[in-house]
Amino acid sequence: MNDPLSRRRFLSLSTALSAVAASRVTWGAGEDPLPATARLNGWLEARYDFWLARSPMEQAYLGLKTNADKWDDISEAHQHDDADRVQKELADLRENFGTTLFLPAGHLSYRLYEYRCERLIADFPWRHHGYPVNQLEGWQQEIPSFLMNIHHVENVDEAQAYIARLNGIGVLVDQVIEQMQLGEKAGVLAPKFAYANVLRDCRNVLTGAPFDAGLKGDSPLWADIGGKIDHLAIDAAAKQALRANAVQALVTVVRPAFQKLIARCADQESRAGTDDGAWKHPDGAAYYANRLAFHTTTDMSAGAIHDFGLSEVERIHGEIRAIMRKVGFNGDLAAFFAFVKTDPQFYFPQTAEGKAAYIARSEEIIAAMRARLDDVFLRKPHASLVVKPVEAFREQSSTSAFYQSAGAFDGRPGTYYVNTYDMKAMSKYEMESLAYHEAIPGHHMQIAISQEMEDLPRFRRFASYNAYAEGWGLYCEYLAKEMGFYEDPYSDFGRLSSELWRACRLVVDTGIHMDEKRWTRQQAVDYLTANTPNSQGDIANSVERYIVDPGQATAYKIGMAKILELREGAKATLGPKFDVRGFHNAVLSNGAVPLTILADIVDAWVKETAAT
Repeated sequence: MNDPLSRRRFLSLSTALSAVAASRVTWGAGEDPLPATARLNGWLEARYDFWLARSPMEQAYLGLKTNADKWDDISEAHQHDDADRVQKELADLRENFGTTLFLPAGHLSYRLYEYRCERLIADFPWRHHGYPVNQLEGWQQEIPSFLMNIHHVENVDEAQAYIARLNGIGVLVDQVIEQMQLGEKAGVLAPKFAYANVLRDCRNVLTGAPFDAGLKGDSPLWADIGGKIDHLAIDAAAKQALRANAVQALVTVVRPAFQKLIARCADQESRAGTDDGAWKHPDGAAYYANRLAFHTTTDMSAGAIHDFGLSEVERIHGEIRAIMRKVGFNGDLAAFFAFVKTDPQFYFPQTAEGKAAYIARSEEIIAAMRARLDDVFLRKPHASLVVKPVEAFREQSSTSAFYQSAGAFDGRPGTYYVNTYDMKAMSKYEMESLAYHEAIPGHHMQIAISQEMEDLPRFRRFASYNAYAEGWGLYCEYLAKEMGFYEDPYSDFGRLSSELWRACRLVVDTGIHMDEKRWTRQQAVDYLTANTPNSQGDIANSVERYIVDPGQATAYKIGMAKILELREGAKATLGPKFDVRGFHNAVLSNGAVPLTILADIVDAWVKETAAT
């Protein structure tokens, strides 16, 4: 799952909490647990309201119409103010509730909010080690994608708010550039390859009318706002006035802002190096350790993750060899990988019809799984789901597939995006595993269920922990096998190749970023080429993704392994009392949590079930 960048700031930067941060609740005398829990919940809701009010973009992602004319403030001054407030908030939490006895749900909320604060405090010193613009999810993509996909226009006020946001892009881009400059001052520049991709994205935004009258076609933003205005039920004169204002904002604000960003990127590109790992940054080893803790929500070391990845690659290769025997393939693993990468039977054609067929088949896969959900789940989401191709302006830089969560308050459906730019990178045999991971019962189901649990404090409903979310998605790929899907052996190979890819990520991510390894980009490409069936284009894009987002790729396999470990432990303890539907309910019914806390939740469910 690749929801765009840092738009969620403090609200959803609670995406990882290390196991070191154990709860400090002291059991003792005090008020009764029921009113104490209610008092805590009131405090948590007030804090959520405060942070939500500071993020107009988060409001929009949730489907709220408030502050629809504004962007987030990502200036350095604002970030320092946020950090100071988190410090005070943690102190307030402990002072007011640190010795309180809560109901179990309140105790869990206390632990999660304390961890949230501690994680944010731990991450703050490293804020300039990331890359504000990069080919994966930089602000040059976030700005147009947000306007096109999140900012709906259903009336004149919302059209005017869109235009106000166009006029606000200049200030936002200045803040992005400020962060880029502060990063370079701290000794951090993105790798050289990233700038070429970012520059292409920026130029794509400015390609077409009204920026260049000599080109046929509209620019992405003009096509978007122009189309949204055209669909309004207002008279022609009112539409023309809105369109004129939009063109004015695009030409006088958006174009110079993106030109300024292009100039800054080209300037930094001239000084950027070709070393790719986090080790190259000041205190790079400590930074990478921070990223691993953030993404995995464990205290696993880089070396332990690397070794686990190697062992899993070996195991999965063995299971793929069994598939080879099943389909009667004569040859070694490398020959089989070459076969599935090149045989036309495994790919849709690189045509409009082929791309549409991929979308249609994805919808069929999702529908078949939806019909079987009651077999393994007690709870299902209400939010709808759509399948869409990645937009043209960002498809060359984008990953193969990702999920955009549903709007919690406006009915916007969840979106399963598939990248149809290169159909040779979108194999038929991986279609099932991709859909189960990104859509149902993976990200869409987990995130929508969490958002719809109105009995939880909102900070828990809308939190995201990478290892939990991505681990769940990868677990769902495996769960579908247990449910009887992947009837075609090649689809089952696709499932294994997907898991293999995540195991290889453990090896490659740590290989690139560990100070002891210092793999080059080419070493990472060579490892993935030798050990996976993925296309060269997919491999190249993925290695670049791992380079610009250290540690993120390790979350999938670490999370899946933990969920399976907890499930097998529950089975062993409960015996005939074990019900996979109850296990899934325990995993999903508390919102997203760090893996360490997930273990406590499942343990409590096991004890409760055993006692019945």
